[in-house]
Amino acid sequence: MIRSWVESKLVMWVTPLLVVCAGAAFAEEEPVSGSNALEAKIRALAPNAEMIAISETPIEGILQVQVNSEIYYASADAKYLITGRVIDLDTRVDLTDQAKSGIRKTFIENLDPAETIEFSPAKPQHELLVFTDIDCGYCRKLHNQMSEYMEQGIAIRYLAFPRAGVGSHSFDKFVSVWCADDQQAAMTEAKSGGEPEPRQCDHPIEDQYNLGREVGVTGTPALLTGDGMLIPGYMPPEQLKMRLDAIAAQSSPSP
Repeated sequence: MIRSWVESKLVMWVTPLLVVCAGAAFAEEEPVSGSNALEAKIRALAPNAEMIAISETPIEGILQVQVNSEIYYASADAKYLITGRVIDLDTRVDLTDQAKSGIRKTFIENLDPAETIEFSPAKPQHELLVFTDIDCGYCRKLHNQMSEYMEQGIAIRYLAFPRAGVGSHSFDKFVSVWCADDQQAAMTEAKSGGEPEPRQCDHPIEDQYNLGREVGVTGTPALLTGDGMLIPGYMPPEQLKMRLDAIAAQSSPSP
């Protein structure tokens, strides 16, 4: 029972919040040491995982385990698996989110900008990928303030994340927006509550929805910076500009 629970969570890349009971699955076997032994045990729990990577953490005796795009932790003796977040209390840095940001950045670098719907000022100071649902209230609020975001120097490139899933009405509306002759105008109409003219064409909507799930999107709007930082939820234009300026200042090398 415990082993099947762990396997389902690993295979689905869903991290339960601050749960440590998965260690019981490892405790069934004699403890062994070394990352090879740990990887073998993780592989046994998630045989279909495309990627398993094990690395050191600042905590002695605790290793970081990446399974596809999710982050877990394990004892170095390969006995216990730990799910949750690691936060440095001195610096207040969320080390788990920092690791996930690196994973998200890889996905961003492989994303074709032509497969987004962009709203941008002439000379943007910041660029964001925004996973959006056409029918979500805060997504509509964000879009209704698009001119204000652009006045703040923020470019927004939309990716589809219809929360009701593939085949839903929201999904179909996003397909129609994507296939429209004028995607920006169709998006604005749809975000205003209108029904875009039904269209069909080759589209990336399902791929973008799956990408959102892969990088940890659970609600919309979800804002993703170029460094892979995920900012969940709506943020007013001026406040978002201040947040992005602060992020940029932190990532800039010291003189």
